[in-house]
Amino acid sequence: MKTLKFSNGDTMHAIGLGTWKSTGNELKKAIKDAIYAGYRHIDTAANYGNEAIIGEALAEIFAEGKIFREDVFITSKLWNDAHAEGQVIPALQDSLKKLQLNYLDLYLIHWPVAFRNGVEFPKKPSDYLTLEEAPLIETWKQMEDAKKNGLAKHIGVSNFSVKKLKDLISKATIKPEMNQVELHPLLQQNDLLEYCKSENILLTAYSPLGSGDRISAMKAEDEPNMFDIDVLKEIAKDRSATVPQVLIAWHNHRGCAAIPKSTTKDHIISNFKSADVELRDSDMEKIAKLDRHYRYINGKFFEEESKGYANLYDE
Repeated sequence: MKTLKFSNGDTMHAIGLGTWKSTGNELKKAIKDAIYAGYRHIDTAANYGNEAIIGEALAEIFAEGKIFREDVFITSKLWNDAHAEGQVIPALQDSLKKLQLNYLDLYLIHWPVAFRNGVEFPKKPSDYLTLEEAPLIETWKQMEDAKKNGLAKHIGVSNFSVKKLKDLISKATIKPEMNQVELHPLLQQNDLLEYCKSENILLTAYSPLGSGDRISAMKAEDEPNMFDIDVLKEIAKDRSATVPQVLIAWHNHRGCAAIPKSTTKDHIISNFKSADVELRDSDMEKIAKLDRHYRYINGKFFEEESKGYANLYDE
C-alpha cells in the first residue's frame, strides 16, 4: 500500500474508507469489513452524523486485541457552526467522545464557511457568520491549539482553493498539512496539486468515483458517469482492473490519497486492491485529456452573497 508522509514522518495509507452518507449497522459492518480487509485509514466528519457508530465499531475491533488504536489513521472534520472563538476545541472533543478516542490523527476545517453555532444547514442569511465575524485565521489558531494539546496529531483544511491556502499560510503559525478536495479525472485541479506539493501540503480526494449515491437535489440532470467513459474502460480492461480501481489508482500515481465510500464488502475489498493496479505513463496521458473541470459537489448550497460567500472555490 502506498502511503503519504507528513513532515514529522507519520504516514497515512493512500487509500482510505470514506463514510459520507453511511450510517447505522450497515456502516458498522463496513468499518469492520474494511479493517479486516487491510484498511488503516478511516475518514469521517461531525456533519456526517456517524461518528458514534464508527466509534462503536473501532472499540469492538480494538477490544479484540489484534489491531490497535495506533494502527489506524482516523480523520474527522470541524463543522461550519463551530468556527467562532472558543468553539473548535469543544467540537473536537465532542467528536473524540463519539469516536471513543483520545486523539485524532487528522482534523480538518470542513469548509471555508462559517455558520452560527447550532446551525446544521443554513436556511436564511442570518444563519451565516461572515468571515469578518469568524475569520478563518482565528478558526485556524484554534486548530493549531488542538495540535499543540495533542488532541489532533495533524491539522488541515478541506475545500480550500489556492487563494485561500495562500492567505491562511501567510498568517498561520502552523501550515495546513492536508487539503481534502474533490478530485477525479474530470476535475484534475493541476494548479492546486502543484501548489500543494510546493508547500508540502498533502492532498486527499473525496468523491473519487463521482459520488453517484448522493441525494438527487445535489445532482445535475446531465451529470457524467465516470464508470461509462470509454478511455477509462479501455485502460481498466488493459490492466485487468475495474474502472473504479483505475480511478483510485490514478490518485495514488499522482501522489494523492483517495477515500472512496462503500458499504458493500466486495466493493470495499475491490477498492482496496486498487493499490495493486499499476498505470503506465501512456494511461496517465490518456486520463489527463479527460479533464473538463467538472464538479459533482459544486458548493452552490453554501453560496450566500450577502454574507460574502459568492464564490467558494474562487473560480
